[in-house]
Amino acid sequence: MNDLLLNQFERMGRWVLYFCVCWPGWVIADTYFAWATRVSDGDTLWVRQDNSQSTRKLRLLDMDAPELCQSGGVVSREALRQWVQGRRLRVTVKFQDIYGRDLAQVYADGQNVNARMVQQGQAWAGRWHGKIGAYAVQETQARAKRLGVFAQPNPELPSDFRKRHGSCFFGR
Repeated sequence: MNDLLLNQFERMGRWVLYFCVCWPGWVIADTYFAWATRVSDGDTLWVRQDNSQSTRKLRLLDMDAPELCQSGGVVSREALRQWVQGRRLRVTVKFQDIYGRDLAQVYADGQNVNARMVQQGQAWAGRWHGKIGAYAVQETQARAKRLGVFAQPNPELPSDFRKRHGSCFFGR
């Protein structure tokens, strides 16, 4: 019996070690105010935190905007730029991805920019293992109104586009 328990604890210890050391999306709870310095595409921007000269790269959480070389990509980037440019942003970082970007919710003038991008049809609600994410209602509304990328007859999910063509790497 003791050997069985010892084996279970050893296996559990390996999992704990894996999650502590290897898991790239470790939970971060960091909220700060910042200004956008650059918008790379419809879901990636660089911000300069108040009282700092350094910039941080953010990926908007729970949404996926079209790639720049994908239909709607440039329009999506411009929509995000209009929402964040010249506004003091409240940034809440939830995770960090394997590329070192902070995954964050961004608020401008008290409104959730992530949700607004999906609501305007400039991005899809995020998907994880085939399940639609936090902004499913906003995506459904944008589809019903045929806004932004949903004005196209069969808009392609950015993740599917990337699988077929790769990303449009333009200095992200």
